[in-house]
Amino acid sequence: MEKKALGRGLDALLPLARVGTASEHADVQELSIDSIVPNRFQPRQSFPEMELVELAESLKQNGLLQPVLVRRKGDGIFELIAGERRLRAAKLAGLTKIPGLIRNCNDEESMMLALVENIQRNDLNPMETARAYHRMMNEFGLTQDIIAQKVGRERSSIANFVRLINLPEEVQQLVESGKLSTGHAKVILGLLAPDMQIKLARQIVDAHLSVREAEQILSSESTRRRKGRLLHRRSSLTGIEERLQKHLGTKVRLVRGRRGGKIIIQYFSSEELDGLIERLLG
Repeated sequence: MEKKALGRGLDALLPLARVGTASEHADVQELSIDSIVPNRFQPRQSFPEMELVELAESLKQNGLLQPVLVRRKGDGIFELIAGERRLRAAKLAGLTKIPGLIRNCNDEESMMLALVENIQRNDLNPMETARAYHRMMNEFGLTQDIIAQKVGRERSSIANFVRLINLPEEVQQLVESGKLSTGHAKVILGLLAPDMQIKLARQIVDAHLSVREAEQILSSESTRRRKGRLLHRRSSLTGIEERLQKHLGTKVRLVRGRRGGKIIIQYFSSEELDGLIERLLG
């Protein structure tokens, strides 16, 4: 079960009522759209055009019911914290002003609020979420435990998303486009070699494989590789055995153990044993 974070979430920060007079909503102001610059910490990169067109039509009819969240940058400029989809749709609708809730916060808080809003709206694809968590860790030094507390998710969930950053770029693009699910990505991460990860990803997409089917392929591949390693080891041992047998003139077998192994030299008579001792001791 997901943990609850940030009180009632962004609903507590972004009132749903229409903007009234300054006395009714002291923190909300009508802002010129041209005075609002994009959020450089915006985790969401994909904004489907059809969604923006539909929202723009709604804004023409009803106006913007939910203010965007911004912070002051000086000289009458505001940086967007949350609400980029609304801002883009407002520009598309031809609006010149929109209501904005002004909040004082630093870079870390701005990024966290933007991430939480998108998570609550289910707006982010897995790679956007992964990159956001990764930036929090790299740019702000936050641990996975702290991020989990702030966004209301389990630490294991944060860890699983962050691991997606290790996938090859081609596989990341497939996850971002929705052709691969996070379940598929988790299976692919079971392979260490990037070329093998790409190969499996392509196979999943081309054959429309389920996560379970992908797991079966990974299991079969792991079994095949183990057998291959065993055959390689056995092959190398066979070569050594043949050299020893040629030198000693009798059957020799090498047996590997966890921390070494043993050499088994066979003899079939006391005379043969004497001959072996002579060869071994010189």
